[in-house]
Amino acid sequence: MKLDRIDIKILYELQKNGRITNVELAELVNLSPSPCLMRVKKLQAERYIVRYSAQIDIAKLGRTLTVFTEITLKNHRQIDFARFLAAVDKVDAAVECHRVSARYDYLLKFVTGGIAEYQAIVERLTDMDIGIDKCFSFVVLKSPIIKAHMPLPSLFPM
Repeated sequence: MKLDRIDIKILYELQKNGRITNVELAELVNLSPSPCLMRVKKLQAERYIVRYSAQIDIAKLGRTLTVFTEITLKNHRQIDFARFLAAVDKVDAAVECHRVSARYDYLLKFVTGGIAEYQAIVERLTDMDIGIDKCFSFVVLKSPIIKAHMPLPSLFPM
């Protein structure tokens, strides 16, 4: 399926508000409701839209700690990467994991109930013998800007 600018606009609007009505979405992308709905269904069928979810204000639920962690592995074979990723994937508090081109191999984002929980997770990962050589932690003090949507129109101009 080749996307056009209207498809990109539909995806952009849906990622900002997954609960928008079809009529409102159609208006935003300058289509009538029926063709708009057909496009949304096609985007879902082609797996451009993989799921709908709610964004939670975690601060209202209680205190949390966000930590970015740089991880360097001892070895750099595919099996080492796979073993590390399999272990991290099982850690619920690891909400993001990125392979990066830097002086370290992975940048992880953890969200935990506090420093003790974070420390226990890191110690457990290190004790698992999954190839971790170095681990550097950066505790987030404040997150003044967090955008949950991708800038699709500027990434894919049409």
